[in-house]
Amino acid sequence: MTNKTICTHSGNFHADEALACFLLKLTPKYKDANIVRSRDKKVIDAADIVVDVGAEYDVEKQRFDHHQASFTDTFDDKHQIKLSSAGLIYKHFGKEIIKNRLEINDSLTEVIFQKLYNSMIEELDGIDNGVERYPSDITPKYESNLNITSMIRALNPEWNEPQTDEIINAQFEKAMKLMGDVFLQKLDFYGKSWLPARTIVEDAINFRKDVHSSGEIIVLEHFCPWKDHLYSLEKSMEIKTPIKFVLFADTAGSWRIQAVNVNSHSFSLRQPIGPPEWRGKRDEELSAISGIDNCVFVHANGFIGGNNNKDGALLMAIRSL
Repeated sequence: MTNKTICTHSGNFHADEALACFLLKLTPKYKDANIVRSRDKKVIDAADIVVDVGAEYDVEKQRFDHHQASFTDTFDDKHQIKLSSAGLIYKHFGKEIIKNRLEINDSLTEVIFQKLYNSMIEELDGIDNGVERYPSDITPKYESNLNITSMIRALNPEWNEPQTDEIINAQFEKAMKLMGDVFLQKLDFYGKSWLPARTIVEDAINFRKDVHSSGEIIVLEHFCPWKDHLYSLEKSMEIKTPIKFVLFADTAGSWRIQAVNVNSHSFSLRQPIGPPEWRGKRDEELSAISGIDNCVFVHANGFIGGNNNKDGALLMAIRSL
């Protein structure tokens, strides 16, 4: 059987089509496909799938270019940045790739699908489409040349180096591998570390009123990356009274109390720990001021504190409400 062909443009390459081609090679349909880099219309027309070239977006024909004036598609109605070839291929093949690699159900696949787009793919879409992250009149305090798109750009031959098709195509293979390694590392992290934490946070939220009648304190069965899940679960579970404090055991066996930020983009707290006189105090002094035994500390900003046991940490949280 003749292998299928993935066509992308020739010449200098970018991060978006390098990742797009790598993603296609993760699918059963295109895993054995040959990659051809060309701007020749005959070559493009003969390909089984085309990305980032050809001035056509047609899913049925497997044409995925975003450069034509008529193209305005975003990831979904919650996103505003126009898709690059990376976003286009991810939008149409991402769920299949995630499900095949992680072997998870549709609901969890959707969670990872959204998270990976927001944390990686959207950045590539924004950069490729020239979307500034912040107002252009702000002068950066330092240069940023170590991001993944800069690394991919640097793999292109320099102006005064040989630039044969053979050389550039070999460098494109390196670009695909670099982008693919980053993608798979993130996918595996979200699937194998970040996602399992969601169940822990969800259980803690469900049992929050067993901890305290206010429902504003949760206790994690195990410490885990909880913040992203807390905010999204509060929304999906339609929790009316925001959670203020999260309790968990630290690696030394004592307990931490952490105040929840207003949202994922803010340093402001929904409620700081304790009254002001607790903050910045430690050990016996803090225990004497608070009237709670076994206190370890409360940070000067009131965002985190500690106690030698769970009951003490819980009491610190209750008195902070």
